Amino acid sequence: MENKIEIHHLKKRFKEYTALDDFSMDFEAGKIHGLIGRNGSGKTVLFKCICGFLKADGGEILVDGKRIGKDVEMPSDLGVIIENPGFLPSYTGYQNLSFLAAIQKKIGRKDIYQVIRKVGLDPRSRKHVGKYSLGMRQRLGIAQAIMEDPSLLILDEPMNGLDNQGVEDMRRLFLELKKEGKTILLASHNREDVSVLCDTVVEIDHGKLLPPENKGQESA
Repeated sequence: MENKIEIHHLKKRFKEYTALDDFSMDFEAGKIHGLIGRNGSGKTVLFKCICGFLKADGGEILVDGKRIGKDVEMPSDLGVIIENPGFLPSYTGYQNLSFLAAIQKKIGRKDIYQVIRKVGLDPRSRKHVGKYSLGMRQRLGIAQAIMEDPSLLILDEPMNGLDNQGVEDMRRLFLELKKEGKTILLASHNREDVSVLCDTVVEIDHGKLLPPENKGQESA
């Protein structure tokens, strides 16, 4: 199977701090790839570079054979959760997703209703997002990431704020998306999430890649 993402000698610095230090890694298409590491290890910076949100200081990232920041500014077929999802608090979940969907005009009302139900929320609810619990906001963020049926998902701590049922629901959803052929990069502090979901696991420490591990092996 071909690689969805290729990263070659990636470097990223913030003044005196090196966030990514000669990082190289390939991520195969159609699999769930787990990234683990302590806070500040470089996971989120890596994700932002792949998405085109940060410009690398050296090396290159290819997604579907196109160089990010050179051939394209960002991957064209991408769904993202990085940090806390940002929504307009005085509008409903449906209204928020509808506003975002209007940018690309790829999906309509029925698609938005379907994806909101898929993450366990009610698309007809009149509750404003400002009154959502943290878990509800996270579910809506996942709906936003997947609503336009992207082939690549970048999920940074997607289980944040979810209760046990929410975690189980999202695990099932991510495994369904993998069956559909999606490529998923997932960072989580919960090693059980990584163990249950991921085909490959890599650990990042001080911006460097530690040796990749096979699924089922101890990931520490």
